[in-house]
Amino acid sequence: MTHRKRLHVRPRSKPRPAAQAPRRLLPLGALAAGFGLMQAQALAQVPTPSAETAAPAPPAAASAPEGSRQTTMPAITVTAKPESDATSLRATTTGVARGLQDQRDIPQSVTVVTDRLMEERQVDTLNQALRLMGGISFLAGEGGEQDVRLRGFSMSGDLYVDTIHDPGFYDRDTFNFDRIELLRGSASMLFGRGSTGGVVNQVSKQAFLSNASVVNFTGGSYGFLRFTGDFNLKTGDSSALRINLMRNTADNNGNSIDKEGAALNFRWGIGTSDEFYAAAFYLNNDNGINYGLPWVRVSFTQPGFGPAVMIPGLNPGNLYYGAPSDYNAGGASYGTLGWLHRFQDGGELRAQARYGSYDRDQRASTIRFCQRTTNPNTGVVNNPDCPPTPQGLDTINAATILTRGTANKVQDMRTTYAQMDYSNRFGWFGVNHEVLAGVDLAFEDFSGYAMTLPSGVVLDKNSPRTTIGTPDNGYGWVNEGLRQKMQQSAFDARAAGIFAQDLIQVAEYWKVLLGLRYDYFKGDYQAFQTAAGTPVPPGTITADRRRSDGEWSERLGLLYQPNPNSSYYFSYGTSFNTSGDTYAYDLPGSNTPPESSRNIELGAYWTLFEGRLSSRASVFNITKYHERNRDSPAGTPIEDYLLSGRRHATGIDIDIAGRITPQWDVFVSYAWIPIAEIDVGNTDGTAISGERVGERPSLTPRNSGSVWTTYQLLPQLRLGAGITFRSSQTPNRNPPGIVAPSFVTGDLMAQYDFSDKVGLMVNATNFTNRYYADTLYTGHYGPGAPRSVQATLTLRF
Repeated sequence: MTHRKRLHVRPRSKPRPAAQAPRRLLPLGALAAGFGLMQAQALAQVPTPSAETAAPAPPAAASAPEGSRQTTMPAITVTAKPESDATSLRATTTGVARGLQDQRDIPQSVTVVTDRLMEERQVDTLNQALRLMGGISFLAGEGGEQDVRLRGFSMSGDLYVDTIHDPGFYDRDTFNFDRIELLRGSASMLFGRGSTGGVVNQVSKQAFLSNASVVNFTGGSYGFLRFTGDFNLKTGDSSALRINLMRNTADNNGNSIDKEGAALNFRWGIGTSDEFYAAAFYLNNDNGINYGLPWVRVSFTQPGFGPAVMIPGLNPGNLYYGAPSDYNAGGASYGTLGWLHRFQDGGELRAQARYGSYDRDQRASTIRFCQRTTNPNTGVVNNPDCPPTPQGLDTINAATILTRGTANKVQDMRTTYAQMDYSNRFGWFGVNHEVLAGVDLAFEDFSGYAMTLPSGVVLDKNSPRTTIGTPDNGYGWVNEGLRQKMQQSAFDARAAGIFAQDLIQVAEYWKVLLGLRYDYFKGDYQAFQTAAGTPVPPGTITADRRRSDGEWSERLGLLYQPNPNSSYYFSYGTSFNTSGDTYAYDLPGSNTPPESSRNIELGAYWTLFEGRLSSRASVFNITKYHERNRDSPAGTPIEDYLLSGRRHATGIDIDIAGRITPQWDVFVSYAWIPIAEIDVGNTDGTAISGERVGERPSLTPRNSGSVWTTYQLLPQLRLGAGITFRSSQTPNRNPPGIVAPSFVTGDLMAQYDFSDKVGLMVNATNFTNRYYADTLYTGHYGPGAPRSVQATLTLRF
């Protein structure tokens, strides 16, 4: 984790007042132009408007009086708010709904982690940002990946960069993001397949019309070193180039960090009727990987796995038991082209196209307790140096032997995406209409690989052994380069969607939102033989399946806005999940239509304290009512899933962000989900995906979120403190008796600015060094980050 400053200088005394939010769907181009202007003005500390937000010049005015000096300048329209992501913990607008809108006009729960909040809370990865949001939990996936859950529903495939899909299997760094936006609830009308729990939109940095640069140098616990550089160059009257660089290393007591990134954004025609941009992004990870720790059984008298807990008494800062040769490499490279056309009537047409390449090469160790076993047929004894009985809570100690299994996952993907959105405002039939319509195309080619060993080659990570008392002991290194890469699967996905939405002002204080979308999805899947020594030669196609689906999605909303400071809403939205969302088809999945979900929400949005603070509260009910299950008579081959399962979650979301006083800032994101249940399973009462009917779904904590507050104690000194919390929850498949305990972690911050060009920030995260389970899986848990102290020096020029 690290703190990194963005291109801005925060106000040191009295903050600038927040401007009143516009009451309409903002043109799509304002998202890019407005952010750039706000940052440029904050850095320069001058109130002069920039040509970046200028509209095309109108016809020349009447001639000046004779003898006077006449200067012809383009018309300037200042759309930036005095308060920006760089200077505030709140965001009054968001682009997560496929067009820049005031949050008060969105009838759905939204949380935004702004640039400033990421700085103050040491956020430098996407997962760290998501941990600050209520309702979020994490599955420690079987393959080592982290599957993000929102309100208990998976959203790992619902990640976007600038509203374009971002495939989910690489570790994301935030060095090129201005903000992270979370839209809760079903959103297939805007984004297509997926989005049962919601979507995450990562907003990239864009060039603006000013010369400004900032660099950050961070050092901290566990050998943590990080450099970030953000350089913006004005290259012409309406063009600019922005370059962001990142380098990050850390030892982390064996679970190392070693990554680098670069991003470029070039914009031209800024503020004119035709604006263009070209962007490139590169991120390379060569990190370590901590696969997690096994649950410890409390009792062996109950059937099944039985009650289990975390391994007690461990040091949170020294929990790496993997092999020194383990690693998690990979990354992302993509290029994007964009065009924005502004029509004379105020409408805007935005087009984006992106080609991307993503890869992952994971070599991990599954950590388990060692147990001696005997093959009943051959009499061969496995693990003869280990105890013959399972290890329980009453028998483990520092000398307890652990084993390292193998968990390799190698994948790559090539993607091409294209979007075109149109927005405008009309006065049809005597009422105001704010129209948003668009089309998008997606082409995704996924490949998965098996890492096999040549005949006679053995890689042993367990010689010599490791124990609970000897973490990161350097044992178990193997030559991963001896493994041979063989393709085991291929999935080609093709998708197209078209949608239209209208926000209608039906009365003075009332608006109605109507949206409809149609999606077509086609997937082709192949599996290949990878094992040698079988009748089927390696490389032979062992499965060849395909499926296509067409689905409608709806979005309805009713808003009551009696004054500029309050908005009340009711909304209904649907979503669907295809069988190919995981880039694979098993036999039943290739014969099964998509699952369906819907979200119902009642909420309110208020602006308080003379416009300095925004708050939102909502009551929601989200139901997946066509969940796949394997309901078939015993002994009957499963040819397809039945869409008869159902689960739901009901709760409350609360978000507060902004300034209580000119010196006192606060951010709160909280989710309370008191009701969640598996409603319908198989007809015989058994579970769907291991979760039992009538019980609470896994990874659905009742309480979760974060609180953060800062105070400007002196013009140069600001102090901050906050907590992140999550109540108890169960891992996936709800194994009986396994419950991850609730936890609260605390963070502290102090910032001192020596001048407008030099600043120092010191952060202590998890300052009590709490040992807790952050990511959960049936057989193991991933410990949360330990106490860390870091200092960041910032230079602006």
